[in-house]
Amino acid sequence: MVLVDSSVWIEALRRKGSLEVAVALEGLLEVYEARLCAPVRLEVLGGARSNERSSLGGYFSILPFRACGPDDWERAIALAWKLRDQGVTVPWMDVLIAAIALKDGERVYAIDGHFGAIARVTGLRLYEPGPGGLFSPER
Repeated sequence: MVLVDSSVWIEALRRKGSLEVAVALEGLLEVYEARLCAPVRLEVLGGARSNERSSLGGYFSILPFRACGPDDWERAIALAWKLRDQGVTVPWMDVLIAAIALKDGERVYAIDGHFGAIARVTGLRLYEPGPGGLFSPER
């Protein structure tokens, strides 16, 4: 599974968003590899337009979902400290998402640089779509 960050969902949902990102996300969805977690759900649905909320919420309800528990928050705090000690400052939600992915051994598909910074410190695996946006099992 690939944990899809809100940066990807938001870009794919934009009217004039990146076609490459939309096709890559569609590739993950087609092979049932896209996974949603609680912080991403909050970021995407919290910022959704009123006319999109119901349909997007219904769509998200059928995706594999990873809730957050107390242990996830503790791992995120430890990860935040590790990053800060290395001089890396990233948004707290990204720290939580990365902590979840690291715990579950999943890759993260994101288009912002924060996850690259986290990966350099932690070994977090990032998802890179294959040619034409196709799902790439080990890239």
